[in-house]
Amino acid sequence: MNGWPAGYQLIRHEEIDSTNCEARRLAEAGKAGPVWILARTQTAGRGRRGRAWLSAPGNLAATLLIRPARQPCGQLSFAAALAAADVVEHFAPAAPVTVKWPNDVLAGDRKTAGILLESAGDWLAVGVGINLAYHPEGTEFPATSLAALGVAAPSPDQALAILATRFAHWYNGWMSEGFEPLRAAWLARARGLGTPIRARLPHEEHDGVFAGLDSDGALLLNQHGRVRVITAGEVFF
Repeated sequence: MNGWPAGYQLIRHEEIDSTNCEARRLAEAGKAGPVWILARTQTAGRGRRGRAWLSAPGNLAATLLIRPARQPCGQLSFAAALAAADVVEHFAPAAPVTVKWPNDVLAGDRKTAGILLESAGDWLAVGVGINLAYHPEGTEFPATSLAALGVAAPSPDQALAILATRFAHWYNGWMSEGFEPLRAAWLARARGLGTPIRARLPHEEHDGVFAGLDSDGALLLNQHGRVRVITAGEVFF
């Protein structure tokens, strides 16, 4: 695969339950990584909070199994979002591409990519789904795809080559310089920064102004001068 980053392996599957599930199985079997797992179709693809993720042929469904040498590894969700945004921008340079907290990529006002991180022990699975050729209809947060943006949809292999290269770039920066470069790059692309948003938590919702990220990646919500720190939730504009 042209442009593949040095030191990263690749495993392809025609069909699998979930690339994140396969990453867990490989990790528990002692696979060290880093290795990207690519599937043409998933029969049980998952998004955040256990939601189903549409895995139509022609879209990208891939997971990186890695054993990060530093912590907190949850910060790599921002590296994955930036890498996925780089993919969308590469193939649709005219599209307004932004990132939405905690780990979505938008084209205009519609979601085109999502990230799911799972970990146990010293391993981390970084699942990435990018709508290349198709996108679901009727979702709570509207979705889109590269094809719907009017560009020729790349193959999953083409998209993954760029994703893997760009993730390696952001990962290397995080390893050498910590979270701050990721935080600054993510905020430079953030959708809704400085504007009113609604943050949905598991049992409550809060309105306020999106004031940025703290040093760990938590969302800062300004509520009439009082800053609330939100570590997990969903954002709506």
